[in-house]
Amino acid sequence: MMRLTWTCLLALVLVTAACEAPGEEPVPAEEAVPALKEVFADAFLVGAALNPDQFFGRDTLGVALITKHFNTITPENVMKWEQIHPEPDRYDFEAADRFVAFGEERDMFIVGHTLVWHNQTPDWVFEDDRGEPLTREALLERMRDHIQTVVGRYRGRVDGWDVVNEALNEDGTLRPTRWLEIIGEDYLAHAFRFANEADPQAELYYNDYSLTNPAKREGAVRLVQGLLDAGVPVTGIGMQGHYALTYPTLEELETSITTFAGLGVDVMITELDVAVLPRPSEYWGADITRREELRAELDPYREAFPDSMQQALADRYAGFFEVFLRQQEALTRVTFWGVTDGDSWLNDWPIRGRTSYPLLFDRAYRPKPAFFAVVATARE
Repeated sequence: MMRLTWTCLLALVLVTAACEAPGEEPVPAEEAVPALKEVFADAFLVGAALNPDQFFGRDTLGVALITKHFNTITPENVMKWEQIHPEPDRYDFEAADRFVAFGEERDMFIVGHTLVWHNQTPDWVFEDDRGEPLTREALLERMRDHIQTVVGRYRGRVDGWDVVNEALNEDGTLRPTRWLEIIGEDYLAHAFRFANEADPQAELYYNDYSLTNPAKREGAVRLVQGLLDAGVPVTGIGMQGHYALTYPTLEELETSITTFAGLGVDVMITELDVAVLPRPSEYWGADITRREELRAELDPYREAFPDSMQQALADRYAGFFEVFLRQQEALTRVTFWGVTDGDSWLNDWPIRGRTSYPLLFDRAYRPKPAFFAVVATARE
């Protein structure tokens, strides 16, 4: 039934362009393509992660898509420590300022990403002038200064922050990072409290991938429940939606949403994409440090994405959004990690130089069958 629904909708939209450009794939008429933010207006916010070409206005077609379809935005990289605070005595706010202004100009819900993470954080953050590890007190002060400077700059303008990112191992235990090694387990509590002090009105999130895995899900429950019990201000849990055609099951996804909602916090899908290319191993996480060798059989759709795979991707997205709609009382936001296939990090992870197709818009900025499958879930 779902396949018929989105196929009929797509055919209806394409008919207006069927006589144009003989020999080329018809392009949906713009006025016939519904805006995602309007389709899901009664359910949750719909957003995307942006890159500088988009929020500086260089990618004009991307800007048009973002403005039409999304009502919340997250920066891919420009608020991460290595970019916004590259040296001990130097902050670089140019790109972050422009990102925030882009969202304000369009009345969007703006998410800051991310304040405390083990990746994309310079070594100097954890070291003194001699290159020796900082003391606990010195690192806490450095964390406090960074968080309160960044969050304080955008107080009342950035609506929510991914305060701590990816602090858990796959088995649900705390990841052995330099934050944990030097400060101890309470580094997370301090991070949230520093952010709350800088902007008491901002929403504050814990964000991680693979939270559909039972062990990691339970670890996240222990982590967030412990913070809440200690009076730490945690608004929500961000479930990074780096999924695939076969992972996770819809049951695992729905169980995680309801489990986290049971903690009394908001739940959001923060980094949604669907991997369609073969994996070199059975690893389904999102650890950006993993790299694999490019082989031809691992990049099978370099020239074109076949109809059968378009169908599989559309069906997969439809399944996810059926879950999201059932859980709309728990979910506040669904954010895609990128806008078009050409923007996606999956073109270079875990193998550089592949041609991936994980999002709802193709490299020509056109809605894919997956887009119409998603729309159809809200119209049944």
